[in-house]
Amino acid sequence: MKKIVFTSLLAISVAFSGVAVAGFQANSPVTHSKGGFKGPSAGITTVAEALKAKDDSLVVLTGKIEKETAKEKYLFRDSTGAITVEIDNDDWHGQDVTPADTVVIHGEVDKEIMHAPEIDVDKIVKQ
Repeated sequence: MKKIVFTSLLAISVAFSGVAVAGFQANSPVTHSKGGFKGPSAGITTVAEALKAKDDSLVVLTGKIEKETAKEKYLFRDSTGAITVEIDNDDWHGQDVTPADTVVIHGEVDKEIMHAPEIDVDKIVKQ
């Protein structure tokens, strides 16, 4: 019986020792890429299209933020029109953006009854 318990404990410790080796490595390179396709999108790319799109449709819009309209809400404009975008404070990632800057916004259309469509921004990149 003692041999079975000892063998079991030994097998478990060997199994978990491999997990420990796979953890933090002080000299390994750091990568933060989530990966994925980088190229042209067949999605919604203009404010005019976004205003007509279904709720939760993905968008990638290029234009300018003209002004802040409420807490975490801004007026965004491209050559086809304007729409309110909601950008959470943590989505800025330390970037400072002015009305003179061109930005690329990645997000989704947010349509609610009795409210104009908005864009819920997931990522903003200053050009």
